[in-house]
Amino acid sequence: MRISVTIFLTDETITPAHLARELEQRGFHGLYLPEHTHIPVERTTPYPAGGDLPAEYGRTFDPFVALAQAAAVTRRLALGTGITLVAQHDPIDLAKRIATLDHLSGGRFTLGVGYGWNVEEAADHGVAWRTRRDLVRDRMALMRALWSAEPTGYTGEFGSVRASFAHPKPVRKPRGPVVGPRTLVGGAAGPGLFAHIAEFADGWLPIGGRGLAEALPALRSVWAEAGREPAALEVVPYAVRPAPGKLAHYAELGIEEVVVQLPPAGGTEVLHALDDYAALLPGGTGQG
Repeated sequence: MRISVTIFLTDETITPAHLARELEQRGFHGLYLPEHTHIPVERTTPYPAGGDLPAEYGRTFDPFVALAQAAAVTRRLALGTGITLVAQHDPIDLAKRIATLDHLSGGRFTLGVGYGWNVEEAADHGVAWRTRRDLVRDRMALMRALWSAEPTGYTGEFGSVRASFAHPKPVRKPRGPVVGPRTLVGGAAGPGLFAHIAEFADGWLPIGGRGLAEALPALRSVWAEAGREPAALEVVPYAVRPAPGKLAHYAELGIEEVVVQLPPAGGTEVLHALDDYAALLPGGTGQG
């Protein structure tokens, strides 16, 4: 099983370059970074995990800038967002940013797509909350047009683009309806989410990884009904805190990659956490 990590990288933590080098040297598969442009001080949206919102949410680096630094100092480390708040971006600019990072890293980029949870943050970007899922779907379609091999136009409910010359292109070739880099959609299990996964993604990025045994049959059914190849579906549990037997359970479900959570801390604490997680790597002695 491939073991990747995620962390809130901020101006107070280990740097992207330092962490990326350590991950590659130790044999970890990849690095995924979250995104928040800002956290409004006055907000009514509760923190999904409960309690006070951790301070690192308001200090988070831009993931694309941080991942570009990580790409520059590594050769094999996979790079991803967990997740990109697609509704909060201009899709033409975002398509260029994604394609550039994927191209310069040699195809190592995974686009984690999310719909967001912070109503006030999204509102500052002009996002109408009730339409955000449709907006993300529309923007993904527009970006696929720009990533297509030949100039392709798109007209949707929320935006449009003329047939254009738009290079570089993402490294991965189209597979089924999916055009662009490896794409995983985050969110809670449900028919709407699963329909979007089958429509424009390579798989699911479930936070915490709970309830997968119950949810996977429903996702696989929607995937098959959409005409997608069963073996192509990827499910990557995200922000997991490993416990005895958890990785073995994931393996029984056919999962091949897990993203474990690192603390948003300085170099010493983060490297100690990596030492603890080293037992999860192929050849390690731990049981996950």
